[in-house]
Amino acid sequence: MDIVITALQSGVASLASYLAAHVLLCLVPAFFIAGALSALVPQQSIIRFLGPGASKFVSYPAAAGAGSLLAVCSCTVQPLFAGIYSKGAGLGPAITFLFFAPAGNILALSYTGVALGADLAIARIVLALCFGIGIGMLMALLFRRGDAERTAANATFADSAGISRRTLLFLAALVALLIAGTLKVSWLTTPVFSAALPWDDAASVQGLLDRLVPVNEIKGEEGLSLQGVTLIGLLLAIGAGAWRGLGQVDAGFNRLTWVALGLTAATLVFAALGVRANASGLAFTLTGRTLAVAALCAVLLALARRFDAWDMQQWLWETWRFVKMIFPLLVVGVFLVGVIRVFIRPEWVEFVAGSNTVLANLAGVVFGVFMYFPTLVEVPIAKMFLSLGMHPGPLIAYLMADPELSLQSILITSSIIGKLKAWTYVGLVALFSTAAGLTYGAWVDGTPLATLALIIGGFILALATAVQLIERTQRAPAH
Repeated sequence: MDIVITALQSGVASLASYLAAHVLLCLVPAFFIAGALSALVPQQSIIRFLGPGASKFVSYPAAAGAGSLLAVCSCTVQPLFAGIYSKGAGLGPAITFLFFAPAGNILALSYTGVALGADLAIARIVLALCFGIGIGMLMALLFRRGDAERTAANATFADSAGISRRTLLFLAALVALLIAGTLKVSWLTTPVFSAALPWDDAASVQGLLDRLVPVNEIKGEEGLSLQGVTLIGLLLAIGAGAWRGLGQVDAGFNRLTWVALGLTAATLVFAALGVRANASGLAFTLTGRTLAVAALCAVLLALARRFDAWDMQQWLWETWRFVKMIFPLLVVGVFLVGVIRVFIRPEWVEFVAGSNTVLANLAGVVFGVFMYFPTLVEVPIAKMFLSLGMHPGPLIAYLMADPELSLQSILITSSIIGKLKAWTYVGLVALFSTAAGLTYGAWVDGTPLATLALIIGGFILALATAVQLIERTQRAPAH
């Protein structure tokens, strides 16, 4: 019974520190960006670049770019993939979109950077981009005959209006808000003004929080501060107001809409403050980040006035739809991670994936494929494994495979493009994810870049030779 209580306490502690540390300055702006992309960017302006008539130098980068704009997981990307595929997108660009959207979207990358570090976030986007395009091109080559027949039967995408200048400015301001809240540079962290609030019990209350939610860097437990408790309370207040204020905004703005938005802006500014408890009370520090977040909130308000009311209603409604779709799963996932921490011993993870071997990277891939986690939940789980001794190589292999594939998504993909194509795609994802882990892990272990370039070149050459053999087999006349 004691172990159950300890596990539940660990889950609650993990969730509390997660909500206080990662949700506001990271995920809240990203949710608003995802909503703006969904509501304000015309669908045709993205998918018209993926048609069979488009140049490969346009279609594949466009597919990856479109995928980066959508906060989706391996299951929720399926309707979008089916839509562009049925409307005439080539198999290659469509597969690139299917691969890159879950791994390279703005939510996943921003959260990876905050939780795991900029180096892993950069490695994730670079490897996902290169391998996503590579897998798409290989699929297009392997199944080019059937795909040519399919695309010939479909009409090409019609021309459509581009993205308006005001939308681009609005998106740029939202991205700037996300960057200002998460980027760790000197001009954002430099103190500008400091003040103190006398409170005799501040230190004792913080000590109580430290006992309830202790800091344990080995297991990735970040603790909980007085500021964090306040932010969780504000987050709950935002949710209460947004339930009707944003959830019903498609029927028109209401009082709770403005309450939710006002609370969101105020909470973002408060989250950007430096707050510390000491023996005399609470010390508040105004930094460049605080000023930047406040200024960008004001800029967004000014830019929002340029849009029609209906556009803003759709933006807020789409934002709330993303929150309802993703946030509850994140809460459950982070809680379960906290529970799992109690039962996992560090030597287990270190034994299975503590070194950069082929077996260790394959283990990361298999875990990512068959232990499905919704989008972003793979990040706190990866952080837990990293703290428990997993080598960065297998960790990247896991991060490459988990968002793209799950058992249910494989079944859906099979129904869209057929079993042969779907399982070929699964095999390529597994192969490239393992190669990505081995490459990144070798770089972390100090392998020279020239040696890595030779190894990667040999891998590509072997893969190209295999593709050529398959191509010749397909061209050979039947006897």
